[in-house]
Amino acid sequence: MESMIVAGIMSGTSADGIDVAFTRISGRGKDYPKLQLLAHESFPFASALRKAVLAAMNAQNISTAELARLNWRLGLAYADAVRETLALHPEKVELIGCHGQTLYHQASPQTYAGKRFSCTWQLGEPAILAGELGLPVVSNFRPADIVAGGQGAPLVPMLDFVLFRHPKRGRVLQNIGGIANLTAVPPQAQPNQLLAFDNGPGNMVIDALMQELFKKPYDADGARAAAGVVLQNVLNQSLKHSFFNKIPPRTAGREQFGREFATEFLAACRAISRTKEDAIATATALTAASIAHSYQQFTLPKMGQATVDYVVSGGGARNGTLMRQLTERLKPLGCRVTTSDQFGLPAEAKEAAAFALLAWQTWHHRPGNLPSATGANRPAILGQVTYA
Repeated sequence: MESMIVAGIMSGTSADGIDVAFTRISGRGKDYPKLQLLAHESFPFASALRKAVLAAMNAQNISTAELARLNWRLGLAYADAVRETLALHPEKVELIGCHGQTLYHQASPQTYAGKRFSCTWQLGEPAILAGELGLPVVSNFRPADIVAGGQGAPLVPMLDFVLFRHPKRGRVLQNIGGIANLTAVPPQAQPNQLLAFDNGPGNMVIDALMQELFKKPYDADGARAAAGVVLQNVLNQSLKHSFFNKIPPRTAGREQFGREFATEFLAACRAISRTKEDAIATATALTAASIAHSYQQFTLPKMGQATVDYVVSGGGARNGTLMRQLTERLKPLGCRVTTSDQFGLPAEAKEAAAFALLAWQTWHHRPGNLPSATGANRPAILGQVTYA
């Protein structure tokens, strides 16, 4: 298999924008591929587009016309992001992997129209990307894993395994986007020995409260949280949510921690304190506490006596208050908390690079899911290819 330059595109549940990663990927035979990050750029959504995405996520009522337009508008946004990245970094890209924008993810079967099934849906028309950029596009990664009995997530563990496995050190790769999720890679791990699952809310509740209370999209560096006091009663009650004790594999989204959860959480905070910063501090503590709790409950027993590098990526890695809280909770558990930047992979680039790798896997007819992470009953080739 020859070396290829692959562009990965990611826009997550925070709906704050698009990350593009240019990667060089190569591999031979059945060997695991090697990946090198060549370039990375981030592009915020235009305000009107972000408003449309947030309105469509987990919506109770929305028109088919609105969904069709949003699907095409996202395709245009993804194409623009790749085009701008190419202008800054003129690499010879040969393939694109685009995750798309998740609007709905139902990992557990439910009954609809007389049949019981799981389902997922990501928007962003791949034909626009392929047509405008003249490149083949791999998209719609999650359904094949669901059909194979998995939860359709997490899919980033393939990248975590390829880049971070170590003969002596344990590695926990913690992504904090809208949702927080981890991949645990024990020393000398084989793919079937990885553990991966969603911790719970990452930035999702914090961002929702910042928008409601301060008309800001996020808490820059955790400054508002640092100025507040954690409302312990609200935190303790929130940690009783049934999701936090659910045994992995498990996935979460706005269905669990979206606008309804944020509204109830804010009401509970206001019943105790009218100080806005206290609500942000408590939401930040919820993210840190749920991450540490899930590590201690589900992951720590599998890491043995190895030294553990706890490697944080995603937007949450830039929240100083959240990182301090995580360090305080995880250090006593034997973890050295750092960010993926220390490993040559910018915190914002990791998930985009992961979908470049998954596109490469699909292009070469190789499975992209890890059943130990998603709960699938078999490895599956992921995604659909749209040719230019």
